[in-house]
Amino acid sequence: MATLTARDIMTPDPITVTTSMSVRDAARAMVDKGVGALPVMDEDALVGIVSEGDLIMQDVKMVFPTYIHLLDGLIMYPPATARFESELKKAIGATVGDVMSAKPVTVQVNTSVEDIATLMVDRDVSRILVLDGEALVGIVSKSDIVRSLIIGE
Repeated sequence: MATLTARDIMTPDPITVTTSMSVRDAARAMVDKGVGALPVMDEDALVGIVSEGDLIMQDVKMVFPTYIHLLDGLIMYPPATARFESELKKAIGATVGDVMSAKPVTVQVNTSVEDIATLMVDRDVSRILVLDGEALVGIVSKSDIVRSLIIGE
């Protein structure tokens, strides 16, 4: 039996969004199309992925900057400041570019389903974008992996 590849199980031609699209419009696109994530493009280049989780940010726990008392003054601990600014920006981001995950996990069209499943587990992601060279051609979700078990019988 032939080994199934990304091309065999992917959803082709995924709906994409741009970094400048509003979070509201991206959410509307997800609902209208019944998808949980959208690749983010900048012209013809893939720059990220935005998921339902990125949009709703329901589990974000804001960590406020840590202050250190030193000689009757307050000093803000820099790493805490950077994390706080990043989380705040993501929590109130108005555009897809503000909330997307940059550097999405990708595979080529000829990648085996086994390798895709392994990558999903190793990288703790639910979706992987499929490229043909540099061009975005599809998306594979965990559901596609499960369906492939039936196809492969």
